[in-house]
Amino acid sequence: MRATVEKLEKNQVALQVEVETEKVEEALEKAYRKIVKKVTVPGFRKGRVPRRILEARFGKEILYEEALEMLVPEAYQSAVEQTEIDPIDQPKIEVVQMESGQPLIFKATVEVLPEVKLGEYKGVSAVMPEVKVGDDEVEAQLKLLQERYAQLVDAGEGPVEDGDFVVIDYEATVGGKPEPRLAGKDETVEVGSLKFIAGFENHLLGMKVGEEKEFDLTLPSLYKYPDLAEKKARFKVRVKEIKRKKLSPLDDEFARDVSEFNTLEELKNHLRNKMEEIGHINARRIFTERVVEKVVEASEVEVPDILVKRQLEQEMNQLAQQLAIQRLTLEQYLKIVSKDYEGLKADLEEKARKAVKEKLVLGAVAKAEGLRVTPEELEEEIKDLAAQYGQEYEKFRKQLEERGQLQLVEQDLLLEKARKFLADHAIVLPNQPEAPDEQSAEEAEPQETTADTATASGCEEQEEGEN
Repeated sequence: MRATVEKLEKNQVALQVEVETEKVEEALEKAYRKIVKKVTVPGFRKGRVPRRILEARFGKEILYEEALEMLVPEAYQSAVEQTEIDPIDQPKIEVVQMESGQPLIFKATVEVLPEVKLGEYKGVSAVMPEVKVGDDEVEAQLKLLQERYAQLVDAGEGPVEDGDFVVIDYEATVGGKPEPRLAGKDETVEVGSLKFIAGFENHLLGMKVGEEKEFDLTLPSLYKYPDLAEKKARFKVRVKEIKRKKLSPLDDEFARDVSEFNTLEELKNHLRNKMEEIGHINARRIFTERVVEKVVEASEVEVPDILVKRQLEQEMNQLAQQLAIQRLTLEQYLKIVSKDYEGLKADLEEKARKAVKEKLVLGAVAKAEGLRVTPEELEEEIKDLAAQYGQEYEKFRKQLEERGQLQLVEQDLLLEKARKFLADHAIVLPNQPEAPDEQSAEEAEPQETTADTATASGCEEQEEGEN
């Protein structure tokens, strides 16, 4: 087989592929044997029609079409490997010559990865965030531990106070009719947590065990049941138990109860070390992001629309998954972020275009530096992913193979190697103290709105608990 490549406009190339006559004849014979089993010709038994009779009755084209389906995909793939091009789309095939006794010649026009003109990518300078863990931060972590290991004790008859855990039975009517979705028995509500229906917890304040109360609430506009959103509900609630957190004193005994350490001081040192460790990891991540951003900005590449389209689909799918987890509809999400669908799509498309350019530049760095993913590294990554998803390694690996995703895992590993290479060869600038009215680059940039941040900002309207 012979293949030549011609560069066209806009990252398009044309492959001219010639397949040997012998392979063409073999394919035609296989095509004949396949087709002859399916056709019926008077005077001949099924499967016994001579090739010349079949061609005369149905035309040679029927064999040519079948033979092309056998020859072209394999020949195209071989031509791609031989010419070392990187297709990013399906090829458009044009058959130039297909005759018995002659070589097959076809032309494949396809879009390939664009050429990346790298800027300076070694010795890029960026600021590494300074890692400092203050005593107040350690104390805050201790307080969290204290809250986490607090005991719930009976608070007697009441009344209910902010922060109490109240066990209740409740029911509600909407429009005078019972609404089973707004009912529950032995439900525990943490007063003041804002995890129940917006406004509900406030009505529990001051109630005592055994007391019943009725009150009206207008359900949130972003309620998990859209058909009940903004409707007025009449609630009836009965308090069954009141429990209160009992915090253990922060002393050596507490340290021994919640950790492997014997003293509170040892626990504090451990917390400080862990926070510093996490801080250094985050600082390195931010530093790497800053370096990569500079390298991407200094590089030139024509970003293919087809790759942006695919990346945009990924962004949309990820958003849909986040909304499902947060129990938000797209309409509710758009209301929270104050955008229409076209505005959201435009934002995601811009994000997708940046992501594609970054991948192209990182891929070019990996190629320029000869970075490779070893089989051992790939298998280790697959094992880690299988563990993350709680699946057996062999089963998970087989699924990746069947879905054609092994190459994607390998590509992600390669791009991560390129990121690490850039950070390892970058220059760390001292962290200059900022003026009081200045912000870091990360703080100054508009925060990206996701389903998570949108839900957080709209928590007063969308309750977070089961009700």
